[in-house]
Amino acid sequence: MLRPMSLDATIPHRPLGLDAASIRDSILDHLEHVRVRDQHTTSRLDLFHAVSHAARARLADRWHRTRQREWDAGTKRVYYLSMEYLPGRLLRDALYNLGMLEATREAVASLGADLDAIFDEEEDPGLGNGGLGRLASCFMDSMATLGIGAVGYGIRYDYGIFRQEIHGGEQREQPDDWLKHGSPWEVPRTDLRITVRYNGRVEPRTDTTGRTQFAWLDTDDVYAVAYDIPVPGYKNDAVNTLRLWRAVPVREFDLDAFNRGDHDRSVVQRGYAENISRILYPNDAGPPGKELRLRQEYFFVSASLQDAVRRHLSRHESLDDLPDRAVFQLNDTHPALAVAEMMRILIDEHRVDWNRAWAITKRTFAYTNHTLLPEALETWPQHLLDKLLPRQLDLIREIDRRLRAELEAQYPRQPEKVGKMAIIEQRPQGHVRMANLSIVGSFSVNGVSALHSQLLRETMFPEFDAYYPNRFRNKTNGVTPRRWVLECNPGLSRLATDVVGDDSWVTDLEKLRALEPLAEDAGFQEKWSAVKRENKVALANRIREQHGVSLDPDAIFDIQIKRIHEYKRQLLNVLHVVTRYQEIKRGVIPAAPRAVIFGGKAASGYVAAKQIIHLIHSVADVINADPDVSPHLKVFYVPNYRVSWAERLIPAADLSEQISCAGQEASGTGNMKFAMNGALTIGTLDGANVEIREAVGPENIFIFGLTVAEVASTLARGYRPGAIYEERAEVRAVLDAIGQGAFSPEHPHAFEALMRHLVSDGERYVHLADYGAYCDAQREAERLYVDRREWTKRAILNSARMGRFSSDETIRDYARDIWGVPVA
Repeated sequence: MLRPMSLDATIPHRPLGLDAASIRDSILDHLEHVRVRDQHTTSRLDLFHAVSHAARARLADRWHRTRQREWDAGTKRVYYLSMEYLPGRLLRDALYNLGMLEATREAVASLGADLDAIFDEEEDPGLGNGGLGRLASCFMDSMATLGIGAVGYGIRYDYGIFRQEIHGGEQREQPDDWLKHGSPWEVPRTDLRITVRYNGRVEPRTDTTGRTQFAWLDTDDVYAVAYDIPVPGYKNDAVNTLRLWRAVPVREFDLDAFNRGDHDRSVVQRGYAENISRILYPNDAGPPGKELRLRQEYFFVSASLQDAVRRHLSRHESLDDLPDRAVFQLNDTHPALAVAEMMRILIDEHRVDWNRAWAITKRTFAYTNHTLLPEALETWPQHLLDKLLPRQLDLIREIDRRLRAELEAQYPRQPEKVGKMAIIEQRPQGHVRMANLSIVGSFSVNGVSALHSQLLRETMFPEFDAYYPNRFRNKTNGVTPRRWVLECNPGLSRLATDVVGDDSWVTDLEKLRALEPLAEDAGFQEKWSAVKRENKVALANRIREQHGVSLDPDAIFDIQIKRIHEYKRQLLNVLHVVTRYQEIKRGVIPAAPRAVIFGGKAASGYVAAKQIIHLIHSVADVINADPDVSPHLKVFYVPNYRVSWAERLIPAADLSEQISCAGQEASGTGNMKFAMNGALTIGTLDGANVEIREAVGPENIFIFGLTVAEVASTLARGYRPGAIYEERAEVRAVLDAIGQGAFSPEHPHAFEALMRHLVSDGERYVHLADYGAYCDAQREAERLYVDRREWTKRAILNSARMGRFSSDETIRDYARDIWGVPVA
C-alpha cells in the first residue's frame, strides 16, 4: 500500500449545489473535460456517465464527512462479508437518496434529453445472482439510511454470473460484460493492494521464547485491489462503502519468458490471478471449478480481514479490543473461512496466543444461515484445503480437536452427537463442514424467518442449539422501501405521500397503516386501480416492444420471478398453466384472462432447472399461437431476469407466486416486494410467507398445500406420486400431454424424463401432492379478481400492513441484538 503524502493545502471539500443550474454545469463540465465531447458527438451513454459523475461528486462530500465522523468518534463498525451483492442500477437510487431527482430531470431536459432514457443506459452491476445478493444490497442501503457505520466486502466480478440468452427455448450462458463501458460509481484504490496467499507449505519454528510458530512458505501470491462504491443513506448525511476486491497478479508480465519466445508463459500468472475475480459461481461440477470456488472464497475473506485489522491498528494499539470496535457478519457459509483466517492473522502475524486469539475471534463473528437444503451447506474436502490453504487447514483441525475434546467431556459415550457437531466429518479424508465452523466460531447464529430459525434449531442444528444456549436467534429478512416502493412504483409512492401527509413513510414503513381506513373507499380505490393499471400498461408495452408478445393489461398478471430450482416449483406453475390450457380447449372459459410471467436463471450445471426453462418456452409457444386460447391465457418468459426487470414487473403484478415446497425456502424477499406493491400472494406456508400471512391477515392471501410437518410426514411414510397420477385423470392428462410431446411435437420425448421424475418415488418436492390444492387456490384467486372492489381492498391492505418487512426494521434488530451498534 502506498503511503499517503501530506499536502501543503487543505482539500476544501466544497459542497456542490443541488439545484438544476449547478447540476447542469457539472454535466457539461464532465462532457467537455472528461468525456471530451461537444454538442455534435455526445451520446446517451456519455450523458449517463456525466449525470452519474455529477451525482457521485455530490455523494463525495457526504462520503468524506461520514468517514471523518466515524474516525473521530471511534464507534464500532459493521463489516458485512458477502460473496454476492445485487444492487441494481445505481443512478436513480443515488438521485433519490440525494434528494436531487427532479432538479436533475430539469437539468437533463434543458439539454434536450430524457432522464428516464438515460437510466436505461446503465448496466445492472454483475455482482450477484439472486436473493442472497439482493438482501445484502438492501441491508447496505438500510445501514446507510440508519446511520450505522458499515463496509460491505465482496468481489468485483468481471463478468457476473452470466447473461442469459434463450435459443430455441433453451438457456444459453454468455459473459455478462457489465463493465464494458466502465462504471462511473467505482473509485479504484489501486494503491491499496493486499497480498493473498495460496498453496505452499507450513513449517513449524521455535522463536526466542521457546514458543512454536508456524511459517507459511513458498506460497503463490496474488494481490487484492480495492474498488469502492458509495452506498448513500436516504436524505441524510451518511454514505457507507461497498469495497469490492479485484484479483491481480503480483507479477503482471514475465519479460524474460516473452523475450525467449514463450509468449503464453509470460502471462500465466496474470490468468491465474485474474480468474479469481472473473465470474461469480463458476461451475464446480469438476475439480478445477471446485478449486476456483475455494480460491474465490478465501480471496475476499483474507483481503477483507487484513484490511479491517489494518484499519483497527491504525487507531488502536491492541487487537484485544477488536470485538468492541468491529463485528463481522458472515452472509451464509461462503465467508466461513474468515474464522480460520482471523486465527491465522492473530496467531501468525501478531503473535497472539491461541486462547486469546480464539476469544477475540468468537466475539467478533456473527453468522447468518440462509438455507434448509443439506446439499447447500458447504463442505470442502481436506485434500483440497491441504493443497490450497494448508495453514488454514491446520488451524481448522486444531479448532476441531479442541471442540471434540469439549464435546466428549460434555457428552461421554455419545459419539454420534459429537460426530454431528464436529467441524470435520468422522471418516477418512472427511470434509470440512463450513456451517459447523461458522457456528462454533461465532457469538451469534441467526435464521432469516421465524419458520426457518425454528427449523434450524429443531431439525438442522438441534445439538448446537442445546450446547450453545441463546446463540441461535431469528432475524426475519426485509427489503428496502426506497428501491422497492419509492423508486420502482412512483404512482403508489405519490398516493402514499398524499395519505400520510409527507414522505416520512419512506423511512418508517409502518406509516402506510394510514392506507387501511381507505381500503374500501371508492374514490381511493379508483386512484389505486389507476396506478396499478398504469404499471401494467407500461410493462405490457415494454414486453411488446422488446419481445413482440402482447399482453392484455386487464388480465391477471400472475408473476413468478426467482432463481430456477426444483424446490421453488416453477414446474407446479407450469402444470397449472397446462391444466388451464386444456380446460379452455374443452370450452371452459376462465372468468378472467390471465398472463403468466416467469423469470429467472438456472445454474449453468443444473440440468433439471434448464429443462424447466425449456418446458416453459415450449408451453408458451403453443399457447400464445393458439387463437382459441391466447385471448384468455398468455405465457411470457423474461430473458436475462435482473433487478432492473424486477423493478418493472413487481409494481405491475396482481398475483405473486410464492409456491416453494414447505420447509425448503429459508425466507424469500420477493414475496415481501410484491405484497408491498399491492400484489396478492398465492403460496405455501414456507419461509416468510408464514409471517406475511400473520401481517396482512389470512383472508388477504391465498395459502394452499402441505405444511412443513405434513411434507415431512408424507415423505417419511413413503411418498408415492405415481398413485396420484393413476387416481386423478386431470393429473394424467397434464403429465401425458407434456411427456408425450404435445408442446414439443418436433421432439416428442423432450420432457418425458422430467414428467417421469414427477411420478417417481424419489421426487422430494411433492409437486403432485400439492397440485390439486394449488389449482383450487388459483380458481379462488380468479373468482376474487372478477370482484374488483374486493380485490382492490385486499391489495391495499397488503401494502398497508407490510411495514415490519422493511429492511430498516431488520437492521435495527441486528444492530440492537447482535452487533451492539447505535442507530442514528
